[in-house]
Amino acid sequence: MTPIFDTHAHYYDREAYPDIDATVKELKESVCGVVNCGSSYEASRQVLALAEKYEGYFYSAVGVHPEEIEENFDRELLIKMIGHKSCVAVGEIGLDYNFCDQNKKEQQNWFVKQAELALELNKPIIVHDRDAHGDTIQILKSLKPKGVVHCFSGSPEMAQEVLSLGMYIGIGGVITFKNARKLPDVVKMLPLDRLLLETDAPYLAPVPLRGTTNISTNIKYVAEKIAEIKGVTPDDVLAANLQNKKELFGI
Repeated sequence: MTPIFDTHAHYYDREAYPDIDATVKELKESVCGVVNCGSSYEASRQVLALAEKYEGYFYSAVGVHPEEIEENFDRELLIKMIGHKSCVAVGEIGLDYNFCDQNKKEQQNWFVKQAELALELNKPIIVHDRDAHGDTIQILKSLKPKGVVHCFSGSPEMAQEVLSLGMYIGIGGVITFKNARKLPDVVKMLPLDRLLLETDAPYLAPVPLRGTTNISTNIKYVAEKIAEIKGVTPDDVLAANLQNKKELFGI
């Protein structure tokens, strides 16, 4: 089988992964690398530390998630972290109107500032979009960054808008869920050269492991489901993911 590469995970979570050495040892049996994504200043620091410990295996994305925004936008700290040798993207950044819809303008502010910083430093962005499709697309159209809309939850029409911007679409365990209504239609129309595979580990474990702590090896179930929908082989899907992460992240 073609090696698995996970383009979005959160292995800094110590509750989910109390023995990170054992986790990495297990991952290395079938997973050739991981983009480990920060969600706050502190989580981003941890992501960079893990990338130094497991150099060439964990790559970093640093940024502040919409649920983690603070009063202080520390531009200099972000520039320093983005400049780390392991950093391949700015993320996870974006908008979340499901869990926190009382501060939409502040979220938009942080999203724009971080995306502009990514453009300035020539890095792609990893976009979080939950129940904020219209504003997300508006910001992406205005800035035209490189990047991926992670854990895509929009319609095929929104997917087409994302693709028209030259961006990628991240697909994870949700594609295996019975209640994934629009996502199968998105996968049907999604060209393989614009697809990225992800876990969002420790979250969103795919069927048949739904509800457990997710891990990058589970991408095999995602690849199998995508292959079934698109009428290709799982190896075709995994190989496309390897090429696409190289094109977007340079790794």
